[in-house]
Amino acid sequence: MLQAVLLDISGVLHVDDQPLPGALQAMRLLQARGVPLRLITNTSRQGRTALHRQLTAMGFAVDPEQIFTAPRAVLRHVRAQGLRPYCLIHPGLEEEFADLLDLPDPNAVVLGDAELRFDYAHLDRAFQLLVDGAPLICMGDNRYFRSQGALHLDAGPFVRALEYAAGTSALVLGKPSSAFFASVLDDLGTSAAATLMIGDDVVADVLGAQQAGLTACLVRTGKYRAGDEARAPSAWVAADLAEAVKQYC
Repeated sequence: MLQAVLLDISGVLHVDDQPLPGALQAMRLLQARGVPLRLITNTSRQGRTALHRQLTAMGFAVDPEQIFTAPRAVLRHVRAQGLRPYCLIHPGLEEEFADLLDLPDPNAVVLGDAELRFDYAHLDRAFQLLVDGAPLICMGDNRYFRSQGALHLDAGPFVRALEYAAGTSALVLGKPSSAFFASVLDDLGTSAAATLMIGDDVVADVLGAQQAGLTACLVRTGKYRAGDEARAPSAWVAADLAEAVKQYC
């Protein structure tokens, strides 16, 4: 029996700064029922504090502790391993990573969606460290995201480029990594078999959740593209979050 819910954020709750139709009501319904939940995201252009402010401004009443992000998973790992990373990240994450910026003699590469910092100089610096044996630690390997009515490159293509150039394999600590889902479940205190993942990304959200043992529901909002259902035939499908909550929660 399903007892808890994980929700992707962008593309499920909202697109840009606008809540998706029915999303606010669906969240209120889950909260009124007392369903344990976590809002999970690979978003790496802003920290959890900024993300919480954004959701609050849109009308979502969530506790910051209910937001579980890939950047925070990376922070936990880097600190636990005592690494000195070269951080190729977005300016919006610098506050969260302040104590890890500009460290001498970096022995790891941390990569998020660095946006305009994905230039030759920054990528080449990361490449040089990787060739010398530094591990590549990533916040996600999503191919693209939706914003302003169009699809845009995410960090995944740059992860693949560095892997190819340096002959290495990235440690991905965001979706679709099973380790990421395990961390979320541990934080939530529930089991994979009792948890439903609702997302718009058939690879990162749906297939990733299924591989980790969760039940998954694909919603036809956000970055969803016609035919995505065929890539995860055993997943549940709903028009949007409101329908998913009504039918499956």
